[in-house]
Amino acid sequence: MGAPVAPTTISRRDLLKLGGAAAAGAALPLLDREPAEAQTPKRGGVFRIRGEDATTGFDPHLFSNHHRISTNLSFTHSRLVKVKAGPSIVPGTLPVEGDLAESWTQLNDRTYVFKLRKGVRWHPKPPVNGRELTAEDVKYTYERFLSIKGNPNRSMLGAIEKIDAPDKYTVRFMLNEPSGWFVDYLAQTVMWVVPREAVEQFGDLKRPEAVIGTGPWMLERYEPNVRLTFVRNPNYFVPGLPYADGVEVTIDEDPSSRLATWISGKYDFAPEYGQCVRRLDLDVAKGRKPNLKTQDFTVLFSGVTMMKLDREPFKDIRVRRALALAMNWKDVLETNAWSQGHGVPNPAIPAALKEWSIPINQLTPEGRRHYEQNIPEAKRLLAQAGFANGLKLPVEATLGWSPDYVDNLQVVMRNWKDAGIDTELRGKEFGAFISSVIYGKFEKLAHSLRGGSPIADIYLYAGHVPGEALNASGVDDPKLTELIKLQRRTLDTAKRRELVYDIQRYLAEQVYYAYDASVTTVSAWEPYVKNFAPNLGHDYGGRLMAAWLDR
Repeated sequence: MGAPVAPTTISRRDLLKLGGAAAAGAALPLLDREPAEAQTPKRGGVFRIRGEDATTGFDPHLFSNHHRISTNLSFTHSRLVKVKAGPSIVPGTLPVEGDLAESWTQLNDRTYVFKLRKGVRWHPKPPVNGRELTAEDVKYTYERFLSIKGNPNRSMLGAIEKIDAPDKYTVRFMLNEPSGWFVDYLAQTVMWVVPREAVEQFGDLKRPEAVIGTGPWMLERYEPNVRLTFVRNPNYFVPGLPYADGVEVTIDEDPSSRLATWISGKYDFAPEYGQCVRRLDLDVAKGRKPNLKTQDFTVLFSGVTMMKLDREPFKDIRVRRALALAMNWKDVLETNAWSQGHGVPNPAIPAALKEWSIPINQLTPEGRRHYEQNIPEAKRLLAQAGFANGLKLPVEATLGWSPDYVDNLQVVMRNWKDAGIDTELRGKEFGAFISSVIYGKFEKLAHSLRGGSPIADIYLYAGHVPGEALNASGVDDPKLTELIKLQRRTLDTAKRRELVYDIQRYLAEQVYYAYDASVTTVSAWEPYVKNFAPNLGHDYGGRLMAAWLDR
């Protein structure tokens, strides 16, 4: 994210020095045939993409749902259900279909039964050696998910009371209360089914040797900070898929370098996260690639400011509101290499989740005004709170997201300074940041990116309920907690949406977090890549396994 902007208190070079680099359903056809029906899929070839290093290891149950793990496991692993992929799916919509589950039913408001596909086999790697997947594997996976110490995503499935396996191909979940998001959560890219033998042999699943799943490709080689090589799973459970023999993920953290590599023909997709090209680079790319396929969409991720609510000065709502009033989301979009002015402001739920994110014009007047920069009002509120001469605060962040993120951060810090909130950056190496700051381990103020999971509830529950690992600001608001739990228990979608909107209205007034805008950017791929379309989230494998190379 981000194009260079003039810094106020710190240069970009100095900044870079500080951091490190549905209720019931049946499985639908995996291949989207509507736009590709006249074409015959071709077997063979290797998808070449610019991707991410699994910096913090490969165990999906020990880290937050971030792209450096989940994109890579999407090639190798399967879930009970997944988000449907293909050109007929509009980015931002997330229809669920079966993956390992052949079908599922909801017996009552607390019981779900999944029927598994027969003949699914693990990758032919020790210690699992290609044996058949059974209901006991699914049971083991989700019991581990719920019991392993340090899983920040546990609350996604926190309503589960008991899991049993009545027979070899049936899994039953019994919940302690209704959960309107239950099936959607099972489709998330931390819900990979994992083998017990690998955990028992390796202790956890962090090592590349433990990357054993039932997915369309297998991890053949991992070269840290260089590349990951995946090869076709010869025993994949969907006949004929995947079409490509492999996927090569090249790690390159420099936007200029990866753009040049793509332009020279060495990647099949645009080189930024989500197969996107920065708008700043789009004209150059189209000039070199006149037949390039593109699609605009609003990304899920954006910057987020976290504040320690139990400490001064952020105990005072006037200071939090002043910080929000100092920010100008339009500045972020205008100076951002991804957006070049294209994008939307975000309430508590990212605007990309268009079915659940409240339009800013439907917030209360108090909430709406926090999306309109007002420096004099910000200064007035600070003075009322006892800071007539402004504030000086440390802000903790990692510069390891990308140089474009650094530009986003510069804009935010400049906005704050204009209102008298002078911040000193404390940069952290990416791995250290991911294991500390996002879990609330910072002094007073921190800034990061958010947007790993395309489920509206995660942005309410995980970030605002006391005791949740990702409640980084330390929100403890009993009224809010009860509203969030109530919407979770509401199975009627329309009623749940009303509650979700009301929660976002309340949060916009309280400013427990402050949100930057999300960019509307461009996904791009070569014309010889067929049956592909972008969408939100980390499921690269799901979007590629039914695509093919026609060249």
